[in-house]
Amino acid sequence: MAIIKPVFLSFLLVSLSILNGCTTLPDVSAVIDAAPAAQKSRSVEPMEILAGHMAVVESITESPLTKGNKVTLLVDGQATYAAMFQALESAKDHINLESYIIEDGEIGHKFAELLLKKQRQGVQVHVIYDSLGSMLTPDAFFQRLRDEGIQVVAFNPLNPLTVGKKWGLTPHRDHRKILIVDGKVAIIGGVNISNVYSSTPFKRGKNEKIPIHWRDTDVQIEGPAVAELQQLFLDTWMMQRGEKPALRNYFPVPQEAGRALVRVIGSTPGESNRVPFIVYVSAISFAEKSVHLTNSYFFPDKQIIKALTDAARRGVEVKIILPGITDSLLALHAQRSYYTKLLKSGVQLYEHSDSLLHAKTAVIDSVWATVGSTNMDYLSLLNNNEVNAIILNKEFAAEMEKMFAGDLADSKQIHWEEWKKRPLLPRAREWFVRLFVRWL
Repeated sequence: MAIIKPVFLSFLLVSLSILNGCTTLPDVSAVIDAAPAAQKSRSVEPMEILAGHMAVVESITESPLTKGNKVTLLVDGQATYAAMFQALESAKDHINLESYIIEDGEIGHKFAELLLKKQRQGVQVHVIYDSLGSMLTPDAFFQRLRDEGIQVVAFNPLNPLTVGKKWGLTPHRDHRKILIVDGKVAIIGGVNISNVYSSTPFKRGKNEKIPIHWRDTDVQIEGPAVAELQQLFLDTWMMQRGEKPALRNYFPVPQEAGRALVRVIGSTPGESNRVPFIVYVSAISFAEKSVHLTNSYFFPDKQIIKALTDAARRGVEVKIILPGITDSLLALHAQRSYYTKLLKSGVQLYEHSDSLLHAKTAVIDSVWATVGSTNMDYLSLLNNNEVNAIILNKEFAAEMEKMFAGDLADSKQIHWEEWKKRPLLPRAREWFVRLFVRWL
Protein backbone atom coordinates (compact mmCIF):
# COMPACT_ATOMS: atom_id res chain seq x y z
CA MET A 1 0.00 0.00 0.00
CA ALA A 2 1.17 3.48 -0.72
CA ILE A 3 2.03 5.64 2.27
CA ILE A 4 0.39 8.67 0.65
CA LYS A 5 -2.91 8.16 -1.18
CA PRO A 6 -3.95 11.31 -3.07
CA VAL A 7 -7.46 11.48 -4.51
CA PHE A 8 -6.15 11.41 -8.09
CA LEU A 9 -4.27 8.22 -7.30
CA SER A 10 -7.50 6.54 -6.21
CA PHE A 11 -9.13 7.55 -9.50
CA LEU A 12 -6.13 6.16 -11.39
CA LEU A 13 -6.38 2.82 -9.62
CA VAL A 14 -10.11 2.61 -10.28
CA SER A 15 -9.54 3.28 -13.98
CA LEU A 16 -6.75 0.73 -14.20
CA SER A 17 -8.80 -1.93 -12.45
CA ILE A 18 -11.75 -1.39 -14.78
CA LEU A 19 -9.45 -1.75 -17.76
CA ASN A 20 -8.04 -4.93 -16.25
CA GLY A 21 -11.48 -6.52 -16.10
CA CYS A 22 -13.28 -8.25 -13.23
CA THR A 23 -10.70 -10.83 -12.22
CA THR A 24 -11.70 -13.25 -9.49
CA LEU A 25 -9.99 -15.23 -6.77
CA PRO A 26 -9.76 -19.02 -7.03
CA ASP A 27 -12.19 -21.36 -5.27
CA VAL A 28 -10.09 -22.59 -2.35
CA SER A 29 -12.55 -25.30 -1.33
CA ALA A 30 -12.07 -26.89 -4.76
CA VAL A 31 -8.29 -26.67 -4.37
CA ILE A 32 -8.51 -28.35 -0.94
CA ASP A 33 -10.74 -31.12 -2.29
CA ALA A 34 -8.35 -31.70 -5.21
CA ALA A 35 -5.20 -32.06 -3.08
CA PRO A 36 -4.00 -35.63 -3.87
CA ALA A 37 -3.91 -38.09 -1.00
CA ALA A 38 -0.42 -39.12 -2.11
CA GLN A 39 0.84 -35.59 -1.51
CA LYS A 40 -0.81 -35.55 1.91
CA SER A 41 1.17 -38.62 2.89
CA ARG A 42 4.40 -37.09 1.58
CA SER A 43 3.98 -33.83 3.51
CA VAL A 44 7.16 -32.55 5.12
CA GLU A 45 5.15 -31.00 7.95
CA PRO A 46 6.39 -32.44 11.26
CA MET A 47 3.31 -31.39 13.25
CA GLU A 48 0.14 -33.33 12.47
CA ILE A 49 -2.15 -30.35 13.14
CA LEU A 50 -1.48 -28.70 9.77
CA ALA A 51 -0.74 -31.77 7.67
CA GLY A 52 -3.85 -31.27 5.53
CA HIS A 53 -2.96 -27.64 4.93
CA MET A 54 0.57 -28.57 3.91
CA ALA A 55 -0.83 -31.00 1.34
CA VAL A 56 -2.90 -28.21 -0.18
CA VAL A 57 0.10 -25.88 -0.41
CA GLU A 58 2.23 -28.57 -2.00
CA SER A 59 -0.45 -29.07 -4.65
CA ILE A 60 -0.42 -25.43 -5.82
CA THR A 61 3.21 -24.34 -5.67
CA GLU A 62 6.59 -25.72 -6.65
CA SER A 63 8.31 -23.68 -3.94
CA PRO A 64 9.86 -26.24 -1.58
CA LEU A 65 9.57 -26.40 2.18
CA THR A 66 13.24 -26.05 3.07
CA LYS A 67 14.87 -27.12 6.31
CA GLY A 68 17.92 -25.71 8.05
CA ASN A 69 16.95 -22.04 8.15
CA LYS A 70 17.65 -19.43 10.78
CA VAL A 71 14.76 -16.98 11.12
CA THR A 72 14.99 -13.74 13.09
CA LEU A 73 11.91 -11.67 13.90
CA LEU A 74 12.34 -7.93 13.28
CA VAL A 75 9.78 -5.79 15.08
CA ASP A 76 9.29 -2.30 13.63
CA GLY A 77 11.33 -0.18 11.26
CA GLN A 78 14.29 0.58 13.48
CA ALA A 79 15.08 -3.10 14.05
CA THR A 80 14.54 -3.85 10.36
CA TYR A 81 16.78 -1.03 9.17
CA ALA A 82 19.51 -2.00 11.65
CA ALA A 83 19.46 -5.57 10.32
CA MET A 84 19.44 -4.33 6.72
CA PHE A 85 22.40 -1.98 7.27
CA GLN A 86 24.35 -4.77 8.97
CA ALA A 87 23.65 -7.14 6.10
CA LEU A 88 24.58 -4.51 3.51
CA GLU A 89 27.87 -3.75 5.25
CA SER A 90 28.76 -7.44 5.12
CA ALA A 91 28.12 -7.79 1.35
CA LYS A 92 31.01 -9.23 -0.65
CA ASP A 93 29.48 -10.24 -4.00
CA HIS A 94 26.07 -8.69 -4.71
CA ILE A 95 23.08 -6.85 -3.25
CA ASN A 96 19.54 -7.23 -4.63
CA LEU A 97 16.98 -4.76 -3.28
CA GLU A 98 13.29 -4.70 -4.24
CA SER A 99 10.84 -2.28 -2.60
CA TYR A 100 7.43 -0.83 -3.34
CA ILE A 101 8.50 2.55 -1.93
CA ILE A 102 11.99 4.02 -1.92
CA GLU A 103 11.57 7.51 -0.54
CA ASP A 104 13.81 10.52 -1.08
CA GLY A 105 14.36 11.27 2.61
CA GLU A 106 16.77 10.69 5.45
CA ILE A 107 16.34 6.89 5.43
CA GLY A 108 16.41 6.74 1.64
CA HIS A 109 19.65 8.70 1.57
CA LYS A 110 21.24 6.42 4.18
CA PHE A 111 20.42 3.45 1.97
CA ALA A 112 21.68 5.24 -1.14
CA GLU A 113 25.01 6.14 0.47
CA LEU A 114 25.58 2.59 1.69
CA LEU A 115 24.63 1.07 -1.66
CA LEU A 116 26.99 3.46 -3.46
CA LYS A 117 29.76 2.61 -1.00
CA LYS A 118 29.37 -1.12 -1.65
CA GLN A 119 29.20 -0.59 -5.43
CA ARG A 120 32.52 1.29 -5.29
CA GLN A 121 33.97 -1.66 -3.36
CA GLY A 122 33.11 -3.99 -6.24
CA VAL A 123 29.82 -5.37 -4.92
CA GLN A 124 27.23 -5.33 -7.71
CA VAL A 125 24.00 -3.68 -6.61
CA HIS A 126 20.61 -4.19 -8.28
CA VAL A 127 17.52 -2.17 -7.29
CA ILE A 128 13.87 -2.64 -8.29
CA TYR A 129 11.37 0.00 -7.19
CA ASP A 130 7.70 0.33 -8.04
CA SER A 131 7.02 3.38 -10.19
CA LEU A 132 3.65 4.03 -8.54
CA GLY A 133 4.73 3.45 -4.95
CA SER A 134 7.81 5.64 -5.50
CA MET A 135 6.10 8.22 -7.73
CA LEU A 136 6.99 11.07 -5.36
CA THR A 137 10.70 10.23 -5.48
CA PRO A 138 12.50 12.37 -8.09
CA ASP A 139 14.28 10.50 -10.88
CA ALA A 140 17.48 12.30 -9.90
CA PHE A 141 17.57 10.11 -6.77
CA PHE A 142 17.74 6.94 -8.89
CA GLN A 143 19.89 8.50 -11.62
CA ARG A 144 22.64 9.14 -9.08
CA LEU A 145 22.68 5.40 -8.35
CA ARG A 146 22.78 4.55 -12.05
CA ASP A 147 25.61 6.98 -12.71
CA GLU A 148 27.90 5.01 -10.39
CA GLY A 149 27.12 1.58 -11.81
CA ILE A 150 24.16 0.44 -9.73
CA GLN A 151 21.60 -1.25 -11.98
CA VAL A 152 18.15 0.23 -11.31
CA VAL A 153 14.79 -0.84 -12.71
CA ALA A 154 11.43 0.94 -12.34
CA PHE A 155 8.64 -1.64 -12.14
CA ASN A 156 5.91 -0.99 -14.74
CA PRO A 157 6.80 2.68 -15.36
CA LEU A 158 3.95 5.19 -15.27
CA ASN A 159 5.63 7.34 -17.89
CA PRO A 160 5.05 5.83 -21.38
CA LEU A 161 8.04 7.75 -22.76
CA THR A 162 10.37 5.55 -20.72
CA VAL A 163 9.22 2.25 -22.20
CA GLY A 164 7.82 3.04 -25.63
CA LYS A 165 5.73 0.34 -27.29
CA LYS A 166 5.67 -1.96 -24.26
CA TRP A 167 3.80 0.53 -22.11
CA GLY A 168 0.16 -0.04 -21.17
CA LEU A 169 -2.32 0.87 -18.44
CA THR A 170 -2.15 -1.78 -15.74
CA PRO A 171 -3.00 -2.09 -12.03
CA HIS A 172 -0.10 -4.57 -11.71
CA ARG A 173 2.27 -3.22 -9.04
CA ASP A 174 5.29 -4.67 -7.25
CA HIS A 175 4.33 -4.57 -3.57
CA ARG A 176 7.20 -6.80 -2.41
CA LYS A 177 9.90 -5.69 0.02
CA ILE A 178 12.97 -7.91 -0.37
CA LEU A 179 16.65 -7.43 0.45
CA ILE A 180 19.09 -10.21 -0.51
CA VAL A 181 22.80 -10.09 0.24
CA ASP A 182 25.27 -12.52 -1.37
CA GLY A 183 22.51 -15.12 -1.78
CA LYS A 184 22.95 -15.98 1.91
CA VAL A 185 20.74 -13.62 3.88
CA ALA A 186 17.37 -12.10 3.04
CA ILE A 187 14.98 -9.71 4.76
CA ILE A 188 11.30 -9.48 3.82
CA GLY A 189 8.11 -8.07 5.32
CA GLY A 190 6.05 -4.91 5.26
CA VAL A 191 8.73 -2.25 5.76
CA ASN A 192 9.34 0.11 2.85
CA ILE A 193 12.29 2.49 2.66
CA SER A 194 10.69 5.56 4.18
CA ASN A 195 11.10 7.94 7.11
CA VAL A 196 7.74 6.87 8.58
CA TYR A 197 9.32 3.66 9.86
CA SER A 198 12.23 5.29 11.67
CA SER A 199 10.33 6.58 14.72
CA THR A 200 9.78 4.79 18.03
CA PRO A 201 6.43 3.92 19.66
CA PHE A 202 4.84 6.62 21.79
CA LYS A 203 1.66 7.61 23.59
CA ARG A 204 0.03 10.41 21.63
CA GLY A 205 -1.34 13.37 23.56
CA LYS A 206 -4.20 15.48 22.22
CA ASN A 207 -2.02 18.49 21.49
CA GLU A 208 1.15 16.73 20.40
CA LYS A 209 2.21 17.44 16.83
CA ILE A 210 4.57 14.53 16.38
CA PRO A 211 4.67 11.97 13.55
CA ILE A 212 2.60 8.84 13.83
CA HIS A 213 4.69 5.77 14.54
CA TRP A 214 4.28 3.00 11.94
CA ARG A 215 4.05 -0.46 13.51
CA ASP A 216 5.43 -3.08 11.12
CA THR A 217 7.13 -6.47 11.02
CA ASP A 218 9.89 -8.03 8.94
CA VAL A 219 11.83 -11.27 9.15
CA GLN A 220 15.47 -12.08 8.39
CA ILE A 221 16.14 -15.47 6.83
CA GLU A 222 19.48 -17.27 6.54
CA GLY A 223 19.79 -20.68 4.95
CA PRO A 224 18.45 -22.61 1.93
CA ALA A 225 15.17 -20.60 1.71
CA VAL A 226 17.11 -17.53 0.55
CA ALA A 227 17.52 -19.16 -2.87
CA GLU A 228 13.73 -19.06 -3.36
CA LEU A 229 13.64 -15.32 -2.66
CA GLN A 230 16.59 -14.84 -4.98
CA GLN A 231 14.71 -16.60 -7.77
CA LEU A 232 11.66 -14.35 -7.26
CA PHE A 233 13.87 -11.27 -7.51
CA LEU A 234 15.64 -12.48 -10.66
CA ASP A 235 12.34 -13.45 -12.31
CA THR A 236 10.99 -9.95 -11.68
CA TRP A 237 14.22 -8.41 -12.99
CA MET A 238 14.06 -10.41 -16.19
CA MET A 239 10.39 -9.60 -16.72
CA GLN A 240 11.04 -5.87 -16.37
CA ARG A 241 14.55 -5.49 -17.79
CA GLY A 242 14.45 -8.19 -20.45
CA GLU A 243 18.13 -8.94 -19.91
CA LYS A 244 20.14 -10.79 -17.31
CA PRO A 245 21.62 -8.93 -14.34
CA ALA A 246 25.37 -8.70 -13.89
CA LEU A 247 27.13 -12.06 -13.65
CA ARG A 248 27.46 -12.89 -9.97
CA ASN A 249 27.22 -15.88 -7.62
CA TYR A 250 23.49 -15.61 -6.99
CA PHE A 251 23.04 -19.19 -5.81
CA PRO A 252 25.92 -20.21 -3.53
CA VAL A 253 25.93 -23.76 -2.17
CA PRO A 254 23.16 -23.81 0.49
CA GLN A 255 24.37 -23.98 4.07
CA GLU A 256 22.10 -24.90 6.96
CA ALA A 257 21.95 -22.06 9.48
CA GLY A 258 19.19 -23.07 11.90
CA ARG A 259 16.26 -25.39 12.57
CA ALA A 260 13.29 -23.62 11.00
CA LEU A 261 11.31 -24.99 8.08
CA VAL A 262 10.57 -22.18 5.61
CA ARG A 263 8.52 -22.00 2.45
CA VAL A 264 8.61 -18.84 0.31
CA ILE A 265 5.35 -18.04 -1.47
CA GLY A 266 5.16 -15.38 -4.13
CA SER A 267 2.45 -14.30 -6.52
CA THR A 268 2.07 -12.31 -9.71
CA PRO A 269 -1.12 -11.39 -11.59
CA GLY A 270 -2.17 -13.76 -14.32
CA GLU A 271 -1.42 -16.93 -12.36
CA SER A 272 -4.16 -19.53 -12.22
CA ASN A 273 -3.56 -19.75 -8.48
CA ARG A 274 -3.10 -16.73 -6.20
CA VAL A 275 -0.84 -18.63 -3.83
CA PRO A 276 -0.77 -16.30 -0.76
CA PHE A 277 -4.58 -16.10 -0.85
CA ILE A 278 -4.99 -19.88 -1.03
CA VAL A 279 -2.41 -20.37 1.71
CA TYR A 280 -4.20 -17.98 4.06
CA VAL A 281 -7.65 -19.50 3.51
CA SER A 282 -6.32 -23.05 3.80
CA ALA A 283 -4.28 -22.40 6.95
CA ILE A 284 -7.26 -20.80 8.69
CA SER A 285 -9.56 -23.60 7.52
CA PHE A 286 -7.31 -26.28 9.03
CA ALA A 287 -6.65 -24.41 12.32
CA GLU A 288 -7.56 -26.38 15.45
CA LYS A 289 -6.65 -24.15 18.39
CA SER A 290 -5.85 -20.54 17.53
CA VAL A 291 -5.64 -18.00 14.71
CA HIS A 292 -3.85 -14.77 15.62
CA LEU A 293 -3.86 -12.40 12.68
CA THR A 294 -2.49 -8.89 12.14
CA ASN A 295 -3.23 -7.00 8.94
CA SER A 296 -3.06 -3.41 7.80
CA TYR A 297 -5.62 -3.21 4.96
CA PHE A 298 -8.42 -5.65 5.73
CA PHE A 299 -11.01 -5.99 2.98
CA PRO A 300 -11.25 -9.80 2.77
CA ASP A 301 -13.27 -11.69 0.21
CA LYS A 302 -16.12 -14.00 1.24
CA GLN A 303 -13.84 -17.07 1.39
CA ILE A 304 -11.57 -15.50 4.01
CA ILE A 305 -14.59 -14.33 5.99
CA LYS A 306 -16.07 -17.83 5.87
CA ALA A 307 -12.79 -19.43 6.95
CA LEU A 308 -12.54 -17.05 9.94
CA THR A 309 -16.16 -17.37 11.03
CA ASP A 310 -16.19 -21.15 10.60
CA ALA A 311 -13.03 -21.40 12.70
CA ALA A 312 -14.54 -19.31 15.49
CA ARG A 313 -17.76 -21.37 15.47
CA ARG A 314 -15.87 -24.64 15.84
CA GLY A 315 -14.09 -23.33 18.94
CA VAL A 316 -10.84 -21.94 17.51
CA GLU A 317 -9.66 -18.78 19.26
CA VAL A 318 -9.68 -16.24 16.42
CA LYS A 319 -8.16 -12.86 17.29
CA ILE A 320 -7.53 -10.17 14.68
CA ILE A 321 -5.65 -6.90 15.25
CA LEU A 322 -6.42 -4.16 12.71
CA PRO A 323 -5.50 -0.47 12.45
CA GLY A 324 -7.30 2.05 14.62
CA ILE A 325 -5.11 4.83 13.21
CA THR A 326 -4.73 4.88 9.45
CA ASP A 327 -3.27 6.72 6.47
CA SER A 328 -6.63 6.27 4.71
CA LEU A 329 -9.99 6.99 6.32
CA LEU A 330 -11.67 5.16 3.46
CA ALA A 331 -9.69 2.05 4.36
CA LEU A 332 -10.70 2.36 8.01
CA HIS A 333 -14.40 2.70 7.13
CA ALA A 334 -14.15 -0.24 4.73
CA GLN A 335 -12.51 -2.58 7.25
CA ARG A 336 -15.19 -1.76 9.83
CA SER A 337 -17.90 -2.81 7.41
CA TYR A 338 -16.83 -6.42 8.03
CA TYR A 339 -17.01 -6.29 11.82
CA THR A 340 -20.65 -7.25 12.30
CA LYS A 341 -20.47 -10.67 10.66
CA LEU A 342 -17.14 -11.47 12.31
CA LEU A 343 -18.20 -10.40 15.80
CA LYS A 344 -21.50 -12.28 15.64
CA SER A 345 -19.62 -15.50 14.86
CA GLY A 346 -17.29 -15.13 17.84
CA VAL A 347 -14.22 -13.64 16.16
CA GLN A 348 -12.41 -11.28 18.55
CA LEU A 349 -11.52 -7.96 16.91
CA TYR A 350 -9.06 -5.34 18.13
CA GLU A 351 -7.96 -1.96 16.79
CA HIS A 352 -4.37 -0.90 17.37
CA SER A 353 -4.57 2.52 18.97
CA ASP A 354 -1.05 3.85 19.58
CA SER A 355 0.57 3.42 16.16
CA LEU A 356 -0.36 3.08 12.51
CA LEU A 357 -0.46 -0.68 12.09
CA HIS A 358 1.14 -1.78 8.79
CA ALA A 359 2.17 -5.37 9.63
CA LYS A 360 0.95 -8.42 7.70
CA THR A 361 1.46 -11.43 9.97
CA ALA A 362 -0.28 -14.51 11.31
CA VAL A 363 0.47 -17.31 13.75
CA ILE A 364 -1.76 -20.40 13.84
CA ASP A 365 -1.89 -23.19 16.41
CA SER A 366 1.39 -21.90 17.91
CA VAL A 367 3.42 -23.59 15.18
CA TRP A 368 2.57 -22.07 11.75
CA ALA A 369 3.57 -18.45 11.14
CA THR A 370 3.80 -16.06 8.24
CA VAL A 371 5.40 -12.65 7.70
CA GLY A 372 5.27 -10.81 4.41
CA SER A 373 3.87 -8.08 2.20
CA THR A 374 0.38 -9.46 1.52
CA ASN A 375 -2.57 -7.41 2.76
CA MET A 376 -6.04 -8.92 2.91
CA ASP A 377 -7.31 -6.57 0.22
CA TYR A 378 -8.06 -7.01 -3.46
CA LEU A 379 -4.99 -5.11 -4.65
CA SER A 380 -2.69 -7.55 -2.84
CA LEU A 381 -4.75 -10.65 -3.54
CA LEU A 382 -5.44 -9.99 -7.22
CA ASN A 383 -3.17 -7.34 -8.75
CA ASN A 384 0.19 -7.09 -7.00
CA ASN A 385 3.46 -8.96 -6.87
CA GLU A 386 3.57 -10.13 -3.24
CA VAL A 387 5.79 -12.37 -1.13
CA ASN A 388 5.41 -14.09 2.24
CA ALA A 389 7.54 -16.50 4.20
CA ILE A 390 5.77 -19.43 5.84
CA ILE A 391 7.72 -20.53 8.92
CA LEU A 392 7.19 -23.81 10.76
CA ASN A 393 9.06 -23.67 14.03
CA LYS A 394 7.68 -23.70 17.57
CA GLU A 395 10.35 -21.35 18.93
CA PHE A 396 9.71 -18.77 16.21
CA ALA A 397 5.94 -19.14 16.65
CA ALA A 398 6.42 -18.42 20.37
CA GLU A 399 8.21 -15.18 19.47
CA MET A 400 5.33 -14.29 17.16
CA GLU A 401 2.82 -14.98 19.94
CA LYS A 402 4.79 -12.74 22.30
CA MET A 403 4.79 -9.95 19.70
CA PHE A 404 1.05 -10.46 19.15
CA ALA A 405 0.39 -10.19 22.89
CA GLY A 406 2.30 -6.90 22.95
CA ASP A 407 0.18 -5.57 20.08
CA LEU A 408 -2.97 -6.68 21.91
CA ALA A 409 -1.89 -4.65 24.94
CA ASP A 410 -1.72 -1.57 22.70
CA SER A 411 -5.12 -2.26 21.14
CA LYS A 412 -8.76 -1.69 22.01
CA GLN A 413 -11.16 -4.62 21.75
CA ILE A 414 -14.34 -4.14 19.74
CA HIS A 415 -17.27 -5.67 21.67
CA TRP A 416 -20.40 -6.83 19.88
CA GLU A 417 -22.79 -5.43 22.50
CA GLU A 418 -21.36 -1.95 21.95
CA TRP A 419 -20.81 -2.30 18.21
CA LYS A 420 -24.42 -3.17 17.40
CA LYS A 421 -25.62 0.05 19.09
CA ARG A 422 -23.68 2.35 16.76
CA PRO A 423 -25.54 5.30 15.15
CA LEU A 424 -26.90 5.07 11.61
CA LEU A 425 -24.40 7.50 10.05
CA PRO A 426 -21.23 5.39 10.52
CA ARG A 427 -23.13 2.29 9.41
CA ALA A 428 -24.23 4.00 6.19
CA ARG A 429 -20.74 5.39 5.58
CA GLU A 430 -19.14 1.96 5.98
CA TRP A 431 -21.73 0.35 3.69
CA PHE A 432 -21.08 2.97 1.01
CA VAL A 433 -17.27 2.75 1.15
CA ARG A 434 -17.44 -1.04 0.99
CA LEU A 435 -18.87 -0.72 -2.54
CA PHE A 436 -15.39 0.37 -3.66
CA VAL A 437 -13.15 -2.05 -1.71
CA ARG A 438 -11.65 -3.52 -4.90
CA TRP A 439 -9.91 -0.20 -5.55
CA LEU A 440 -8.78 0.89 -2.07
